[in-house]
Amino acid sequence: MPKRILQGVVVSDKQDKTVVVSVERQVMHPVYKKFIKRSKKYAAHDENNEFKIGDKVSIVESKPYSKTKAWAVLSNNA
Repeated sequence: MPKRILQGVVVSDKQDKTVVVSVERQVMHPVYKKFIKRSKKYAAHDENNEFKIGDKVSIVESKPYSKTKAWAVLSNNA
């Protein structure tokens, strides 16, 4: 099964070797049929601490690095 790849923006880089990435998606409201923005935050592994707040990045599913971190930063989408 292929690994999922998501695009988002780094919202926190305070942890060591970890960045928090906010991924936004659009869903249609079931009654009003209007598109609504929904976001979710993922903790992603950043081995060299190279990404900073505001960077657009791609993250990919990976092995669990910790209790909450099972994603890795793939590349910079600048």
